[in-house]
Amino acid sequence: MKAVRFNQFGGPEVLEVIETDLPVPAADEVVVQVRAAGINPGEASIRKGLLEAFYPTTLPCGEGSDLAGAITAVGDEVDGWSIGDEVVGWVDTRSSHAQSVAVPAAHLVPKPDGVSWEIAGSAFVVGSTAWAATDAVQPQPGDVVAVSAAAGGVGGLVSQLLVERGATVLGIGSLENAEWLQSKAVTPIDRSGGLDAVAERLRAAAPDGIDAFVDLFGGGYVQLALDLGVPGDRINTIIDFEQVGKNGVLGAGSADGSTAQVLGEVVTRLADGRLELPIEATYPLGEVQAAFAQLELRRTRGKIVLIP
Repeated sequence: MKAVRFNQFGGPEVLEVIETDLPVPAADEVVVQVRAAGINPGEASIRKGLLEAFYPTTLPCGEGSDLAGAITAVGDEVDGWSIGDEVVGWVDTRSSHAQSVAVPAAHLVPKPDGVSWEIAGSAFVVGSTAWAATDAVQPQPGDVVAVSAAAGGVGGLVSQLLVERGATVLGIGSLENAEWLQSKAVTPIDRSGGLDAVAERLRAAAPDGIDAFVDLFGGGYVQLALDLGVPGDRINTIIDFEQVGKNGVLGAGSADGSTAQVLGEVVTRLADGRLELPIEATYPLGEVQAAFAQLELRRTRGKIVLIP
């Protein structure tokens, strides 16, 4: 089979697609033939060597967490799954950017008929992150909550989950995403002109103050939230790690939402229309460098997906 590897830290150019053996499932695993696998900013940061303090890397290294596909082999101790079952899931072994992958049976949920392969294959990382980040700021009906990168893969889901919980959402993003945010009952806030300009727009949109802030972009948004008077324990960032713990700022992310129960909640909402996860682009596995080059422009609405 084919799988993505990198042998050194660097940009997308260090990624290559190699031939390797098909995986064999451990007793508690199944093998999934991957139909779609999302790519994520965290994977790019790992490949660049930026997260070694948190997620050490042994080279050569595979890549990918998200996946959706069909089961082709079942471990001896697995109950409840059969060959041919269509599933959504994840791995912690950096290995889903491949044609087949061994997956713990506990990391799978059934793929709903109403969810495309592309959406199913990119639901886990953004879904678990969005769920945890939303929970962290304790949204209550009537709260005003600001979200940076509000139309991105995680941000789009955070914004919709906050609206579902009755919050008024101020979505910070580019003007090209304003119409989509409005369609989700989110008030768009133009990100152009720097943080001072964004702060003024937020004050104008919420003259009585902002109750909570979800930072999905970094670059000073946590400090902006503090300057706007948002309590630290109602600010959550998934990217500005230096701010986590200071002034009570929270850092809940994917690891905090990595359960099959959360994934099931997310895909159920995607299937019944309560959540929308736009697909910005799809790439064949052999064009993984181009896929990450587009992702790293940081202009994506929704997800970019590999199709092995």
